[in-house]
Amino acid sequence: MLTVKVILDSNFLFVPLQFQIDIFEEIRELINGKVDFIVLSTTIEELRKISNKGGKLSRQASFALKLVEKCKVLNVKRLDRESNDDVIVRIAKKFKCAVATNDRTLKRTLRNMGIAVIYVRKKSRLEMEGTINSV
Repeated sequence: MLTVKVILDSNFLFVPLQFQIDIFEEIRELINGKVDFIVLSTTIEELRKISNKGGKLSRQASFALKLVEKCKVLNVKRLDRESNDDVIVRIAKKFKCAVATNDRTLKRTLRNMGIAVIYVRKKSRLEMEGTINSV
């Protein structure tokens, strides 16, 4: 069985709390196969910053950091002036990964590059656009 690599964006790690969706199980069902869930080190940095600010978003970020324990962490270096989204796009393209995100701008960028995108549909389920590349 082939394995599909899926990069999880920081906002996607909030989905279980926001919509009571088991993102890991739902993605496995969508892909109908083995999945390597990947979180980039730059995403973890972003979640840590948010978790230290306090408030509701801080609690969600702390929860998201616990979910990261179920994923493979890919240590990446941010290039000059590169945003978190830029890093995700670069790594997804380089390693032919699908990306799980709810960020509209990022989704559009990924779709335009032919990268598969997984996102929340109608606050109740996950949906995928594009073709999955398996390794």
